[in-house]
Amino acid sequence: MLSSRLPKDLSPSPFFAELECAKADVLTACANSDALPFIDMTVSSPVKAGLPVEMDVAIDEGRKDFGNWNPDAAGWKSAREAVVEYYRERGGNFTAGQIILTASTSEAYSVLFKTFCDPGDVILTPMPGYPLLDTLAQLEHLECAPYFLKLVRQPVKAKKNVILSEAKNPVKSTFRFVLDSDSLLAAPEHAKILLLVSPHNPTGHCISREEWNAAVSFCEENNMILVVDEVFGDYAFSDKVSRTWQYVFDSNHPNLWDAGGGDFINLPENGPKCPIFWLNGLSKAVGSPQLKLGWMAFYAPRENFEEIRAALEFVEDAYLSVSAPAQALGISLLPKASAYESRVRERLLTNWQMLREAFPSKYCPEVLGGWYAVVRLGEDDEELTLRLLREKHVLVQPGFFFDFDEDGWVVISLLQDPAVFKEAISRIKL
Repeated sequence: MLSSRLPKDLSPSPFFAELECAKADVLTACANSDALPFIDMTVSSPVKAGLPVEMDVAIDEGRKDFGNWNPDAAGWKSAREAVVEYYRERGGNFTAGQIILTASTSEAYSVLFKTFCDPGDVILTPMPGYPLLDTLAQLEHLECAPYFLKLVRQPVKAKKNVILSEAKNPVKSTFRFVLDSDSLLAAPEHAKILLLVSPHNPTGHCISREEWNAAVSFCEENNMILVVDEVFGDYAFSDKVSRTWQYVFDSNHPNLWDAGGGDFINLPENGPKCPIFWLNGLSKAVGSPQLKLGWMAFYAPRENFEEIRAALEFVEDAYLSVSAPAQALGISLLPKASAYESRVRERLLTNWQMLREAFPSKYCPEVLGGWYAVVRLGEDDEELTLRLLREKHVLVQPGFFFDFDEDGWVVISLLQDPAVFKEAISRIKL
């Protein structure tokens, strides 16, 4: 009766069922005794971590447009212009004609899958990586095939490149995840989309120019689409990190192309030969996933741009899922994004410093950006996660959930209140 898009078994796995029972037992114990307080180190929402964005002014500014019905497959031009300004403040120079609004980043994936893929086609996704990507592909009758991030040892570069001082934790080398570009060569024949995540969830890896060039060349040679999930793009920890659109566009000299009727699009004349999409949204930019507003900014060769834009708008027009209140609030909130992101980044950096001081670099790889870090503690993932919860009252994510190929990894959110984070790390170390 049910669609083949769905998993055959929708019940939780035995491990996660046991984890939920253990969590319930711990919460009951904490409520009824002097037990150690429960600490959730998986928290993924700034709102739940005490970092909400100020909404009152934005609601007052946008309220007049909440009742508007002005359907546009790409989204209101005023809202797209707000996204353009968001990029401009960060050194980007997209135009409104390169922005497509969606109700979320997940919906943006769905639109791209519908636009470019047929049932049975393959999406290349990073391993380790976030499991939602596999689910989104499966719901479109697509398959996922992995490429890999590998852990390498690298010399520490000059401290002037590092925002956060390493004086308290001097090391001669560091460990970092990098893109294994050779693993792309194992891509199946029906691969249509290469998906990069930068900063990566959960390893904190960010795409270097060398890695970018390898990914673009691979897509050009194999007639593939390149998609970059950069929802954590504003949370880089180092000036070594670039947004990947900086590798495509000259921020000082836009190369405008007239798509007709005075619709000027920034498309470098000799740019990449593959279409490229960058996904983002209010979920991370202003810590507000509940507002349900995302977008894709895109590049395509000039000879393909109009065809691709028309196809995307055809799919979007079938749903028109972006609400008027979401667009109105986006217009009001995006100008405040930089100030909000600075608050969040300060906490992330504070917690990251505590974590790297607590664990040797070989067990705690360098994080270049994002909201998460990984630590290798050397036990079976399942046993380790359950032990930390039952004995230390600390909840972490097991590495196997993100397809780490070795036991002993746990994933930790850097969003927690620093005092709570410090207490959790001290318990984990014992």
